[in-house]
Amino acid sequence: RQVCKIHIGAVVPVYNHPRHLKRLVKHLHEQQLAVILVDDGSTDESAVMIDVLQQEHAERVHVIRHPHNRGKGVAVRSGLLQADALGWSHVLQVDADGQHHWQDIERFVAQAEQHPEHMIIGKPIFDGTISKTRFYGRYATHVWVWLNTLSAEIRDSMCGFRVYPVAATCAQIRHHHMDERMGFDSEILVYLHWQGVRFINLPTPVTYPVNGISHFLPWSDNLKLGRTHAKLFLGMLWRLPMLLGRRIGK
Repeated sequence: RQVCKIHIGAVVPVYNHPRHLKRLVKHLHEQQLAVILVDDGSTDESAVMIDVLQQEHAERVHVIRHPHNRGKGVAVRSGLLQADALGWSHVLQVDADGQHHWQDIERFVAQAEQHPEHMIIGKPIFDGTISKTRFYGRYATHVWVWLNTLSAEIRDSMCGFRVYPVAATCAQIRHHHMDERMGFDSEILVYLHWQGVRFINLPTPVTYPVNGISHFLPWSDNLKLGRTHAKLFLGMLWRLPMLLGRRIGK
């Protein structure tokens, strides 16, 4: 397969995640990637750290600031729209909390170069740091996504380590009102699948760091996720003939 030269940069949503940020930006620069840091209303030293990083790397670090915390989904959406304005063709999303295996960034970029029309998503390989509750709880969302796409092509919709094709993704962002928090990661993939975007699932280690910071709110976020999946289910029913036809045609 011919390798396509793409214009790719990274989007990193940041909300009170100072511990790994400097090393992450350094690693992204070593991979020749410009970075959009989206400060989603941080109230700790993250905001100052972002200012320092922008001053040190003025041409390669772009900063978006939300005056107050709006949620990861809004942060990623802001970053993607800014990437589109900058003329990037692809966006690598990587979280700032240290969960992801940065050594796999090169593999994600290579897959996007080989398959520029595809969505590249991380398929987590969990170690012993993930709790059983969290591990099995993810499967409720996985089942909903498989149901709402009538497909198991999206193996894990919650991993925040992925590469978006910018044009296709921003078209969906502009067309749909999506979850502002954690549900965005899953919801955008369903909309892209409905539009015919193909997916590549890339296995990658995921670690939950000791004393790591999580902004997942079990009660409110699970309630919002339930509403999002219910909305998508209604959308799936409306698209059912198309989705069934797609499956029969394979």
